[in-house]
Amino acid sequence: MNKRIKSDLLLFITAIIWGSAFVAQKSGGEIGAFTFNGIRTFIGGLSLIPVIILMDGFKKNKTENEEETKEQRKAMFIGGISCGILLFIASTLQQYGISYTTVGKAGFITSLYTILVPIISIIIGKKVRPVIWICVITGAIGLYLLCVPSVESFSFQIGDVLVFLCAIIFAIHILVVDHFSPKTNGVKMSCIQFIVAGGIGIVMMFIFENPNLKVITDNWFTIIYAGIFSCGIAYTLQILGQKDADPTDASLILSLESVFSVITGTIVLHEHMKNKEIIGCIMILGAVLLSQLPTNITVLKRKKQDNNEI
Repeated sequence: MNKRIKSDLLLFITAIIWGSAFVAQKSGGEIGAFTFNGIRTFIGGLSLIPVIILMDGFKKNKTENEEETKEQRKAMFIGGISCGILLFIASTLQQYGISYTTVGKAGFITSLYTILVPIISIIIGKKVRPVIWICVITGAIGLYLLCVPSVESFSFQIGDVLVFLCAIIFAIHILVVDHFSPKTNGVKMSCIQFIVAGGIGIVMMFIFENPNLKVITDNWFTIIYAGIFSCGIAYTLQILGQKDADPTDASLILSLESVFSVITGTIVLHEHMKNKEIIGCIMILGAVLLSQLPTNITVLKRKKQDNNEI
């Protein structure tokens, strides 16, 4: 029960950071997709190195099973490299997709990973609770009301295809994190993920783009915020949070990113929320809360039965 609450809280904080980072990332388009994503993810990886050194310093007096350490290291590198490649592909597709579609539509289509995660979970043999499908459908409708201004604005464009492919990759990313996070150190795996994603992005930057140092330095705050907070902190919290969370539940909590992006836009950019958007926020929040109730009620019933037996 305590582990579940801790996981939900970490994922909730992740959604807040991702949502707030959306405002800072708005200027990322002028830098170039490979340049922006490459530098920010690499900075995210570098920001975790002092944390890892500090953590290892606390553990140096503890004895560990050598065989277990080897298995953990193997899982850490395989998981980190896999997540890094997926993160690079997803973030690149999203950055290019946004250039050919609206931000609202991109946010909605990206968040469709909440539907894709349970579908892929079933394909690979994982069980999904029936109530989750109600949550997923409710959340998807809420995301539509929140992100898409009107029915007329939802014409199909090439950018939508790119962003939908990004949603598929993000769904796979969540499931890969779910597989590896319980087996290894989450912070170290996250660091490898960013170094890999950032390294690929920087190589692509020099091949396909002409990075302008002045444009990069002019947007230093955006890059640093997106690198340290959105990448270094939030993605690491995602890995740590998914350690004791069901991947479908995790995807629903992470979808609150859209809600927090709208709230942050209202506070920082003084954008106004329409009634339709408020209803969308309420539906997403309701879907997330509903996804948590059945498991928690079951746990409480078991506790009650244990107390009665005593």
